[in-house]
Amino acid sequence: MQATDGPPASPADAQARFEALQARLVPLWHSIQEMSDDEQTIVVVPSISLDTIEGSAVSMQPYEERYLFLLLLLRQPRARLIYVTSQPILPNVIDYYLGLLPGVIPSHARPRLFAVPVLDGSPRPLSAKLLERPRLLAHLRSLVIDPHRAHLVPYNTTELERDLAVRLGIPMYGADPKFFPLGTKSGCRRLFAEEGVPHPLGVEDLWSVDQVVDAIVGARAEKPGIGQMLVKLNEGVSGEGNALIDLSAVPAPGSDGERDAVRAAVEGMQLELPDATYPVYVDKLEERGGVIEERIVGSDFTSPSVQLRITPLGDVELLSTHDQLLGGASGQTYLGAVFPANPEYASTITREAAKVGARLAREGVIGRFALDFVVVRNAAGEWEARAIEINLRKGGTTHPFLTLQFLTDGAYDPETATFTAPSGKHKFFVASDRVESPAYRGLTPDDLFDIVVRHGLHFDQARQTGVVFHMMASLTEAGHIGMTAVEDSPEGAQALYDRAVAVLDAEAALAMATPLPG
Repeated sequence: MQATDGPPASPADAQARFEALQARLVPLWHSIQEMSDDEQTIVVVPSISLDTIEGSAVSMQPYEERYLFLLLLLRQPRARLIYVTSQPILPNVIDYYLGLLPGVIPSHARPRLFAVPVLDGSPRPLSAKLLERPRLLAHLRSLVIDPHRAHLVPYNTTELERDLAVRLGIPMYGADPKFFPLGTKSGCRRLFAEEGVPHPLGVEDLWSVDQVVDAIVGARAEKPGIGQMLVKLNEGVSGEGNALIDLSAVPAPGSDGERDAVRAAVEGMQLELPDATYPVYVDKLEERGGVIEERIVGSDFTSPSVQLRITPLGDVELLSTHDQLLGGASGQTYLGAVFPANPEYASTITREAAKVGARLAREGVIGRFALDFVVVRNAAGEWEARAIEINLRKGGTTHPFLTLQFLTDGAYDPETATFTAPSGKHKFFVASDRVESPAYRGLTPDDLFDIVVRHGLHFDQARQTGVVFHMMASLTEAGHIGMTAVEDSPEGAQALYDRAVAVLDAEAALAMATPLPG
């Protein structure tokens, strides 16, 4: 396949060519959404292109490999899948995923998989690495047999991914980057207000410490009892751009010294990212902007999310709900999820998410996205939900849910908040990207596979239960790994997850205690 027009002449040219390519998604949609015998090529570029702050540098390879569950798309017998990463993927890791394929012989799937490493381990976005390598782009184009039967699947969708789609000459299944402002913290708050979706008291479009101080003083005048507020960078990821401000020592609203006390509280903010510093955080606020909002606290606090997608046909589909597992300095960092969300409030958050989905569909957004909420019980014991964020991209709950869906062919019912496999059994999971211990660095992926088999943790296709691991590239390098524990009950999923962690801890400790030969 040859590129038709070469590199875009300008951003306007890139956008025009991109929009023309996106029209191809409509006739392709049947092949994309369903298990079919249609010929198609899926180009996966799990590029992380979001803004981060100093101190958040991580190895990109584990996060790029986090979406290797997409290899399960090779269940479709005529599908070809091109998977791009910064560094090569270990062959045994690929074998692990191909071995999970239900109803497909791995030797039939392997020739249809093309793993393409860039051989550039720098922390820059993967899409940027590809765009600066014309020969590698030409190689990717040559692997696409028919550009009219192909599409790009990125992690997030910035101008980099748009330009990559244009250079490859294929459409992108994801939100047009022109909609990026809708997914910023400021854009979310505006959209929630316009659509009547409950959200925390706060102020958006802040660009300096002075504006943050003024906004907090104004919020306290409106609600004097606020004890804590959050500052959130517009483009923060997984809670890393958040900071907690404690207002307990600030005098009453309108009193002498209030503004100075608020400023002192702001300067003493607790940054969610441990290695970040206040001056760097302020610089990023001035560069990208942010919001402040009341920190919601209360009885039985949870932070669930709703996954949706908007098809190229404009239909809004409610895909799943999760209860997020949070940690970090002030409990705002995403660690994992429990599926599905508590049915006591799942329908409530789904109803509010549907309002946002309808608005985004009217705007012309397509692809998967998620809404995050905070939920607490009020004085009457009733659940109250407030929306806090829109993620116009794949997120931390995407890979475990799609893994479950691909492995079981089940479906989620938003009315009952249940996921049912064709066998009629309900399925549940507990998933995390951050199962970690320093001792895990003594294990290799081969060690992990041996442990999994010996302890009966491997996913069982007959029962459709077991553990699926991901992010194996970070096992030896950083001492952490991801896993999704699937069972037939919430209690069973949690017990399986806990047992898997206990097994890993014990085996890693044993490995580290093994005496050296000689």
